[in-house]
Amino acid sequence: MFNSTVLEVAVGLTFCFLSVSLIVSSVSEGISSFLKLRGKYLLDGLKTLLNDRAGTGLVLDLYNHARLNPGGSGRAAGVEELHGLPSYVDARQFAVALNEVLQAASGTPGDMLAAIEHVPDVQLRGVLRNMYRRAGADLQRFEAEVAYWFDNAMDRLAGDYKRTMQWCALLVGFTLAVLMNIDALHLFKVLWAHPALMLQVDLTPLPDAHSALANLRATSLPIGWERPPFTYEDGVLASTCTFSEFAQMAAGWAITASSTLFGSPFWFDLLQRITHLRGTGPKAA
Repeated sequence: MFNSTVLEVAVGLTFCFLSVSLIVSSVSEGISSFLKLRGKYLLDGLKTLLNDRAGTGLVLDLYNHARLNPGGSGRAAGVEELHGLPSYVDARQFAVALNEVLQAASGTPGDMLAAIEHVPDVQLRGVLRNMYRRAGADLQRFEAEVAYWFDNAMDRLAGDYKRTMQWCALLVGFTLAVLMNIDALHLFKVLWAHPALMLQVDLTPLPDAHSALANLRATSLPIGWERPPFTYEDGVLASTCTFSEFAQMAAGWAITASSTLFGSPFWFDLLQRITHLRGTGPKAA
């Protein structure tokens, strides 16, 4: 295809990593949605931000507020009764909801400073009081300060969530690599010895994880199990490969799983760049 073994190997590995990343990304998002991880992370983040680890004070009041949690009943007596946790909250909406909740809880409508002085947590009360003073007792500027404070906290929370999803992707990627025997080291060796294998690979852009899985199953690349690494007969578990062979396979699976940490956009862009390389040098002017 490219008259270059190096490019053929690079394209083969990149195509494989792109396919795996698409599948892993889809599975990881499915797991996150099923477990409602975004909503749970947001709830935990607000508990930390408002110094309400039990979720029985301001956090519960906010989640019972329609601005922050429009899908809730507004009558939850505890965080365990909250359903349909929002996965995202606009900073401006949070600021307005906090303002309204504080004034309602203190019974001092129209007096924000008095409402702040009724906050039971000393540290939170001090933070809000300082923001109100910096805002010059202007309610709109105070809400802007609260929104900025909230955005900074959500940036840190997004980093924690991303790290969790990276671990999830690594675990899903390793599981997929083992189940389908996607051994990056073995793939490299075979493509280096037989670069013509790439002639039979369809490099059409993959639209989704389902297409990626279908391509991996149908590809001519050395993916899949010719023989299982273990057999189980008459109650005896036996290995069909040596320890050295198994260790090499495990290393190859780990490399494949690690490739998912870069994400499918990275591999897609890299594949596009490699496939546009010309083996005959730069195009003549």
